[in-house]
Amino acid sequence: MGQLVIKRVINAPTSRVWKALTDKNELKNWLPFFADFEPVVGRELSFKLGRDEEHQYQHISKVIEIVDGKKLVYGWRYADYPGDSHVTFELFAKGTKTSLVLTHDIIEPFPADNPDFAADGFKEGWNYTADGLKNYVEKNKE
Repeated sequence: MGQLVIKRVINAPTSRVWKALTDKNELKNWLPFFADFEPVVGRELSFKLGRDEEHQYQHISKVIEIVDGKKLVYGWRYADYPGDSHVTFELFAKGTKTSLVLTHDIIEPFPADNPDFAADGFKEGWNYTADGLKNYVEKNKE
């Protein structure tokens, strides 16, 4: 239906990036609303998030696939709204650096009449996430 792909090169090895992406003690430092995440297939996480206090949505995320150290896929949808998507984080070793490819695949469209579910919002949010991961890892390499 639609796909958004965001790429970053992170100045750290894939093992370090993977740890920041999957360890709840790391996640709370750069992605606090995801701090209860566990990299276990079938594990579900729910949290409220939105652009401001009046526009908060219950997000539901469920781990679909894990390739240890390389790939993490989870479902991404909103409670009480139609639509479904998959978010994939892929890590590729580039010497001492890591190439991150973050892909958001829309499987079933979200409500077109709600601007909070527009492509620009997803693009902004996933760029924020990719930049947050990159910045956190590069400042906390150990």
